[in-house]
Amino acid sequence: MIDFVGKRYWYLIFSAILLVPGLISLMIPPALKPGIEFTSGALISIRFQENVDESHLREKLKDLGYGEVIIQKTSEGSFLMRTRVLGGEQRDESGNPTGTERQLLESGLREAFGPFEVLSFDAVSPIVAGEIVRNAALAVVAASVGIMLYIWFAFRQIPNSFRYGACAIIALLHDAVMLLGMFSIFGKVFGIEVDSLFITATLTVIGFSVHDTIVVFDRIRENVRRNPNKDFATNVNNSLIQTMGRSLATSLTLLFTSVALLLFGGVTIKTFVLAITVGLISGTYSSIFVASQLLVIWEYGELGRILGGLFGGGRTEPVSERG
Repeated sequence: MIDFVGKRYWYLIFSAILLVPGLISLMIPPALKPGIEFTSGALISIRFQENVDESHLREKLKDLGYGEVIIQKTSEGSFLMRTRVLGGEQRDESGNPTGTERQLLESGLREAFGPFEVLSFDAVSPIVAGEIVRNAALAVVAASVGIMLYIWFAFRQIPNSFRYGACAIIALLHDAVMLLGMFSIFGKVFGIEVDSLFITATLTVIGFSVHDTIVVFDRIRENVRRNPNKDFATNVNNSLIQTMGRSLATSLTLLFTSVALLLFGGVTIKTFVLAITVGLISGTYSSIFVASQLLVIWEYGELGRILGGLFGGGRTEPVSERG
């Protein structure tokens, strides 16, 4: 029998190794590279009928007064342009209306490069951006509280049921910090921005992580009921072995789909799919090697000696020796 529980401190060390670079990156401003939804501005997607060089487009936009614009050419040949908030009705020196700032921008591009199609236009004001950040934070907090209460209630018939909820939340936070840390690094190294879809992906990852953790915890509950005289670590280890096949099969199926979308999906969903991919890997790992191991550590009163355990001072004997 594979002894997963006996190596529990090694899993925590591995998690720490993965988390520390992300935490350091998050402490270096800006923690994440915000997209338009969080900083306010305009995001325009256009496709020219003629071939347009990105450098020429950038020079023209600079001439039009948009030197700060961020341009990204997609695999479909269109351009994504992110710039400041575009104003309303503009007037010339005589006070006569000349059109909105968006109309003037499009007119200038049309004169320089010929006809084009506006695929999408999104504008976010500073007020809306602030509301998105606040609502996202409230959603994460509300989800965490609801999850903990639900698990506590569902596992109320076994001793110390609140521990299951607490360990599930710790695993959830592990996945959230892992995701944020990775995207902090991605933003600084590759310029990847976080947007509202990133918030959606984060909540999806949280849901997946908790679902996978509950599957493992439910089997632990069954084994504890059936074998109350067995050592708790043995019941946890047996539960991990019994559920690992299902967890890996589910995760790999979703992972193959997300990788396919990451490689062949549109540019507008790449951030979302990348976040889902990172979260799937982290969520599967945390359910097996973080949440369940924390239950054992808590059961044996090792939380106060966890630093000593990391260096071999904790109780790390094989499960087979516990009977």
